[in-house]
Amino acid sequence: MGLLSEGSPLTWDETKALAQHVREHGIEQFINLFARLKDRQGDVLKWGDEVEYIIVRFDDKQRAVQVSLRAQEILALLNEKEAADPQGVKSLWRPEYGAYMIEGTPGKPYGGLLAHFNVVEANMRYRRMEVAALLPENEVVMSITSFPRLGCPGFTFPPAVPTPDDELCAARSNFFPDEAIFPGHPRFKTLTRNIRQRRGEKVSINLPIFPDRDTVVPVPGSIPSHPDYVHMDAMGFGMGCCCLQLTFQACNISEARTLYDQLTPMCPIMLALTAASPAYRGFLTDVDCRWNVISASVDCRTREERGEVPLKNDRFRIYKSRYDSIDSYLSPAGEKYNDVPLVLDDALYKRLREGDIDHLLAQHIAHLFIRDSVSLFSEKVHQNDREDTDHFENIQSTNWQTMRFKPPPPNSSIGWRVEFRPCEAQLTDFENAAIVCFVVLLTRVILSYQLDFLIPISKVDENMQNSQKRGAVLTERFWFKKNITAIPPGPAQQPDGDETQRKSAEQQQQQQQHNGTSDESAGSRSGADEYELMTIDQIINGKGTFPGLVPLINSYLGSMDVDADTHCTIQQYLKLIQKRASGELMTTAAWIRQQVVSHPEYKNDSVISEGNCYDLLRKAKDIQDGVLACPELLGNNISSKTTDNIPAAIEKHLTKRC
Repeated sequence: MGLLSEGSPLTWDETKALAQHVREHGIEQFINLFARLKDRQGDVLKWGDEVEYIIVRFDDKQRAVQVSLRAQEILALLNEKEAADPQGVKSLWRPEYGAYMIEGTPGKPYGGLLAHFNVVEANMRYRRMEVAALLPENEVVMSITSFPRLGCPGFTFPPAVPTPDDELCAARSNFFPDEAIFPGHPRFKTLTRNIRQRRGEKVSINLPIFPDRDTVVPVPGSIPSHPDYVHMDAMGFGMGCCCLQLTFQACNISEARTLYDQLTPMCPIMLALTAASPAYRGFLTDVDCRWNVISASVDCRTREERGEVPLKNDRFRIYKSRYDSIDSYLSPAGEKYNDVPLVLDDALYKRLREGDIDHLLAQHIAHLFIRDSVSLFSEKVHQNDREDTDHFENIQSTNWQTMRFKPPPPNSSIGWRVEFRPCEAQLTDFENAAIVCFVVLLTRVILSYQLDFLIPISKVDENMQNSQKRGAVLTERFWFKKNITAIPPGPAQQPDGDETQRKSAEQQQQQQQHNGTSDESAGSRSGADEYELMTIDQIINGKGTFPGLVPLINSYLGSMDVDADTHCTIQQYLKLIQKRASGELMTTAAWIRQQVVSHPEYKNDSVISEGNCYDLLRKAKDIQDGVLACPELLGNNISSKTTDNIPAAIEKHLTKRC
């Protein structure tokens, strides 16, 4: 969720009055941080995942299901372990927006050993079991992206009723009560209130209804301008969704910028591939993903900033919500693909350039800083800009984009990092681990083979919108680079801190010959000829001279020393990715749709009844627990070799090398 400063939250009027103060001091803090750490080198590969969970309560007698508003209570118990032994715990737990949500990460980051890929799923399983041990028999921890009946009457336990006319409420929603917002930290309600007040009205989220035979239009609760859309009016509908995120530590700032750029075109691909949220406020919608829901749920832009009326009181016409896809690349290789004009704070850009920040990074920061702070604490107003970074992080952490470029924290051993943010949460630990390991392996291949995925930012934006459409993984085509392996012949560049060996020049040349590429042909590519529309199946599995991402990963692994168990586990994960891409296996969103429309209570009207939702999540629970096989979602004979610990022989080998 971002920066969790402690203190007394200011009102929106007080926060607004300090907006320029926060921006200016945030820029000074970044300049000072950059000056200290720009030349930092030699950080080893570290990475980790974040999985968000919902606490679900089943009422078997009534055949009803609700979200349980006990996250604060459960989190306090989970955090006792960390307080007692901060270096020894296997998991870390943090609050999330919903009073029914928690976020879990590994106790320590993973590293460059390939054997770490065999630990991920086991750690996720441990986290789930750790929470489950604290729950009563009728409650379950689930990694579902969205609760299908969020915002319906009675969706919380204990019951809570929305109070849209209460001026003291943060959300003032017609559907989402304030009690469903996490109460243990003031940031969450403060953000909710300030986003609404800055916008000048409640947020307006509108998703097209899934059009079925007997769908009623206007949709109940819709607004007049969107009668065939499902309407939602609170931050909780977006930030109350769960996701799966990854963070990577790079060896230096240059590598971090390269990863930031090269992973950006993968964001819409992974969003479509992990699609898991077709249901909102008790209706099936015509989208499969959460992204635009969250984007609209925190859209604090005024009518002037949205372009609905001419600028008069505000500074900029702003073209996106503060939660959206990125607007510019950061590496020199990406500069020519920055085809979307950036709205910048010119004065802050000038100050950044004076502070020895290069053009690409300066425009990135100056673009982020067109935003106001939407959460400020009285104790954090006045800071030491040479040592503190809270003002910088205040605005950086409330620009929720598909990728996040993260400077090292002050006085920390942590290096330059990037965060990969688009993926939806999946039902099982196996699926979540597969996605995590696929993306991490892809970063290793990008750096080792010097792959080039860069396409114009405008095409990434187009892909992001198409990726959310119903069935996009099978029906949509996405702009992607034609020739991703066009690099001069030579040994692969091995990422610092990785255990793997360098590929030989001969292997690299063979790979290029197999792909039909060479450095000469690469040099002749330019402009629109560099990219084309491809299906996700083609991107993941290959077509013609395009190698496919999984075959490239397998080529990379073929030159590595991988233990048998880890190899088995990785292959299971890659098969899942390949089969989801080809359509042999369903996405979670497609599976949910199938369950809903085939339920006896479904009336071909796009409505998800209480009983339908109950049976859906009961089945999902049995699948996540391994009680019920689901070959259409997971395939057959799923048996990864995941383990809690790295094998002793590999640890010994690592110790000898160190």
